[in-house]
Amino acid sequence: MRNMRLKKLSPVIGAVCLILAIFASGRAPGWSEEAAVKYRGNVNLKPFDCRDITRSSFIQRVCYDKKNEYMLINLRGTYYHYCEIDSDTVSSLLGADSMGRYYNASIKGPFDCRTHRIPEY
Repeated sequence: MRNMRLKKLSPVIGAVCLILAIFASGRAPGWSEEAAVKYRGNVNLKPFDCRDITRSSFIQRVCYDKKNEYMLINLRGTYYHYCEIDSDTVSSLLGADSMGRYYNASIKGPFDCRTHRIPEY
């Protein structure tokens, strides 16, 4: 009798586990992830190459759209955007000994979206 109940429950348990895994990852098949970007609003991350950053206490994630030279960066839980930023600068940021120092010295001012073209999505 007990075995019978477990067999009936196992597909339900599997489905629940799958749903929990999807919600935990924040991504599901067919769903587009979005980032709420300060001073811009929501941006669909589909065209971006995103990297989670674990070696910085300041920078948590970097998303880059090479085609539009547009970078989103998550700084302590808030996304900011940078416009007309070349891929070499983004690569240098990702490879910097101190990503926070590199960001402050080389990205924060020169690629400000108030003075550069903001791509449309």
